[in-house]
Amino acid sequence: MLNKPSSGNRRQFFQQAAAGTALLALAPGVRLVELAAAKEDAAEVTDNKRWGMLVDTSRCATDCDACVSACMKEHSIEDTGHPETDAQWIRKVDLKDKQTGRGLSLPLMCQHCDEPPCVDVCPTGASFKRADGIVLVDKHTCIGCRYCMMACPFDARSFIHENLSNQRSYAPRGKGTVESCTFCVHRVDKDRTPACVEACAEVGHHALVFGDLNDKNSEVSRALSEKSTRELRPSLNLRTGVRYHEL
Repeated sequence: MLNKPSSGNRRQFFQQAAAGTALLALAPGVRLVELAAAKEDAAEVTDNKRWGMLVDTSRCATDCDACVSACMKEHSIEDTGHPETDAQWIRKVDLKDKQTGRGLSLPLMCQHCDEPPCVDVCPTGASFKRADGIVLVDKHTCIGCRYCMMACPFDARSFIHENLSNQRSYAPRGKGTVESCTFCVHRVDKDRTPACVEACAEVGHHALVFGDLNDKNSEVSRALSEKSTRELRPSLNLRTGVRYHEL
């Protein structure tokens, strides 16, 4: 008779089981070392920084998808024409006030919560939050249970249904695993801005501002002090790292 893992060891059991199967889901020649390294390096990351983003919806154009295109290019995400299964790390959402008729467009991505529900429900610890606030998924230990997708109140996570090719070494992706916006952690760790922020600035909209929320002199902190902002679904008290102006 097999011994079942005790409740105290259940997460460790899942982690060990996942480690033996995770690499089987990868495209030939691809190893999920980069995000695994990001998790290992998380011990070296401190809470001196708290990365966050301001989305100024007054500057976000309805007919612009520069941020979405840049994200897809940066992480080798392909549009297969099947939105119900295609990965969407960032997507544009158009809203309209029924009373006033006012419309607005905004990008929606992982909100990088201080209290991320995805981390709370993950049985293997694959979903984790670094000390600097960036929420990631360790594909080595993700078993594809999709509990995190159900727990996310922003529908910000995707499940990879098909085999993949042409992947980026810094953003490996594997069939049967869950993924979401990483704030372009590979860029942030090299003192660069996320691809979506860079692309938005290049087209002249400057609707996205990224930086260290703990630094009162950072561009994002100054912008937050000057503009009224709100987080999505504030009643959940998740203390999101993404804030919206004129929402």
